[in-house]
Amino acid sequence: MNQVDVNVARRQESAVEVNKVLKNTYLLLAMTLAFSAFTAAMSANAPPVNIWMFLIGAYGLLFATHALANSPWGLVTVFAFTGFMGYTIGPMIGALMSTASGSAVVVQALGGTAFIFLGLSGYALVTRKDFSFLQGFIFAGFLVLLAAMVIGIFFPMPALSLAMSVGFMLFSSAIILYQTGAIINGGERNYILATITLYVSLYNIFMSLVHLLMAFSGDD
Repeated sequence: MNQVDVNVARRQESAVEVNKVLKNTYLLLAMTLAFSAFTAAMSANAPPVNIWMFLIGAYGLLFATHALANSPWGLVTVFAFTGFMGYTIGPMIGALMSTASGSAVVVQALGGTAFIFLGLSGYALVTRKDFSFLQGFIFAGFLVLLAAMVIGIFFPMPALSLAMSVGFMLFSSAIILYQTGAIINGGERNYILATITLYVSLYNIFMSLVHLLMAFSGDD
């Protein structure tokens, strides 16, 4: 086999691997989103989750998923994490649905989240660009949002809260492009890690849209 044949074989093998990771990622993502919706519906009438319980549960399960991503237990922790996240927003969704414009806010937020995700993913899949250049923006965005959250704890300001929602949407959109590009171009071969990254981005976009729509509708 000459060098040309070897290169062709490697490209074909790489394409098969990319398609496998994409298929597994989107399948697992769809399953975890459905599971989150189920747990959210189950907790719609439950009391809100304590902020410290939320932080410990969310970051603990997120850390566990990253630690176990290369074993079958990673699937267990990814469902535990996404189910927990769904359960924590259930009370908020339930309370929101009981208001006059709550149903419209939830539907619009879901539609907007789907539109953003499909648009960004479709762009990355069609263009097959390498979005590694977004690393700097993502890191800077993380620091800015972290600083804004700390400031918001000590100095609650409606304007800052709205700005953070917009910031989270931009930050999460960049991550969707970056993660999808990493899968396509061979930088990500673990579909569990890819799924959890995309799930968190979708969660942030949805919550940001809910916050913004509530503010503009006068329910915030």
